[in-house]
Amino acid sequence: MIPEMRCVMTIAALTLALAATARAAPPEAVHDLAPDGTLHAAINYGNSVLAQRPAAGDQPRGVSAELARELARQLGVPVKFVVFNQAGQVTDALKADAKAWDVAFLAIDPVRAQGIVFTAPYVVIEGAYLVPKDSPLQTVESVDGAGKRIATTTGSAYDLYLTRALENAQLVRFKTWDEATAAFEARHLDALAGVRQPIVAYAAAHPNTRVVPGRFMAIEQAVATPQGRTAGAAFLRGFVEQMKASGFVAKALADSGQTGATVAPPAPPK
Repeated sequence: MIPEMRCVMTIAALTLALAATARAAPPEAVHDLAPDGTLHAAINYGNSVLAQRPAAGDQPRGVSAELARELARQLGVPVKFVVFNQAGQVTDALKADAKAWDVAFLAIDPVRAQGIVFTAPYVVIEGAYLVPKDSPLQTVESVDGAGKRIATTTGSAYDLYLTRALENAQLVRFKTWDEATAAFEARHLDALAGVRQPIVAYAAAHPNTRVVPGRFMAIEQAVATPQGRTAGAAFLRGFVEQMKASGFVAKALADSGQTGATVAPPAPPK
């Protein structure tokens, strides 16, 4: 099927097509991913590219939620969403309770990989900087200067990355994106780090700011499951590749208005 035809298919139509071609989930994978008979899927509202709060009711929207629903369908179990406001809360919940969730939708990071197994990415987004309009900072590299202060959200993928990558600038951490954006202007910080789409939207609404050209990182979004669920992790890897190849991920992004995100390429063969 050509890409143009895929773009006009609904998620429901894609689900029907997948139902005809998807292999049945092995019983051991079902047991790993839904040990109590329900798939508990962690959804992080901190990344608006992947998940959006519902206008009414309690069912999340976005590519992460659609993938969770399709995964549950293939496993033959119901899905229960476990929602969080920030990515760091997702990993903290698992540390506190090994049964907090069965799958999560997170950016790949070596810090998070302690206790979690990731698939290959299904979406790639960018980390970008926002600066005051009259700031002398013109490049991504110039933001990492001595004495520069960068607002970030604690535990986010870009916070974890910048913690390792920055050599001179100082990170100023805040619990939420809203707190970071408010402090960026109120405290006259030099830059605000974040996912490109929210950064661009903020700049559009605040003409006294601008986006620094380029990106400081590529953020690879993947499906995660707790370590030790070997059969479940293997099934998830195949599931993600199927969702990318079928057009499911691209359609879910388009349906949620996230056309600026990029579907990740196929995982290299092992």
